[in-house]
Amino acid sequence: MKKSLIFAAAASLLAGAVQAANPLFPKLFTADPAALVDNGTVYLYVGHDQATATDKDYVMKEWRVYSSCDMKNWTDRGSPLAPSAFKWAIGKVDAWAADITKRDGKYYFYATVDHASIPGRAIGVAVSDKPEGPFVDARGSALITNDMTLESNIAWDDIDPAIFQDDDGQVYLYWGNSVLKWAKLKPNMTELDGPIHTVGVERFTEASYLHKHNGTYYLSYSREFPEETAYMTGPTATGPWKYQGVIMSKNQKVKTIHQAIIAFNGKNYIFYHNAKLPGGGEYRRSVAVEEFSYNADGTIPFIKQTKEGPAANPSAACK
Repeated sequence: MKKSLIFAAAASLLAGAVQAANPLFPKLFTADPAALVDNGTVYLYVGHDQATATDKDYVMKEWRVYSSCDMKNWTDRGSPLAPSAFKWAIGKVDAWAADITKRDGKYYFYATVDHASIPGRAIGVAVSDKPEGPFVDARGSALITNDMTLESNIAWDDIDPAIFQDDDGQVYLYWGNSVLKWAKLKPNMTELDGPIHTVGVERFTEASYLHKHNGTYYLSYSREFPEETAYMTGPTATGPWKYQGVIMSKNQKVKTIHQAIIAFNGKNYIFYHNAKLPGGGEYRRSVAVEEFSYNADGTIPFIKQTKEGPAANPSAACK
């Protein structure tokens, strides 16, 4: 082997790179994927499942971020933040599902944490100059608290933030458990711009996610419990929505599934989690990814979970 190849391989190992099939990250249990495409690189943000095999609840002390320029080789970028970054939150709260976007050269991370003084889950926003962090609290207070939404008498109805920027620059935040909600954000990304709205979705559970393809808006989400991934389409970022069907089946060993959908380097991908690592289970999940193609009419086909995952798709950032 040439010296240059040896040195390149060594550098890759030192940087924490791993060539992955599904599940993507065999050394850690991970869940709730959120993805950002930035300058030919995919940044994948996950919660770190740290529960033992005997734990009866989630143990998630941090989020972690990985990057790839080809959807096959992933570099561990460490932890961009922990729930303790939000001083108004309960310090030991779990790092539940989050989402991220870029605006005006800064990266905004919307996260689910437990509020210290207002009972229930809340949504905070953190900001960084780099996609890998570190992120700091952008407000010093919660963006959404449980007392702002009264449709459900549960403490976890304000979870799973999903952030979407439309082509005209308007930003939308979707979130919720049992009731789907959305609101516009101001250009500063840290304030609501108007009232909170609800969307009537039959058998909606959680994990809303909004993306756009060829002028159509796709609102995907977890349906029923145990969860399957379903989606609707509409002509705007707020509907009206038409139910289109289920695109991924329920998992066998874990009740949740939690998707994120992106376009990268001319192809389309869906991230999700299952429990297929050895020792996996309800609180020890594993993030995976599949490539898919839209049908001729723009609908999303049913997507099977695979062990192989997608083939390498190197972008110019790999050079």
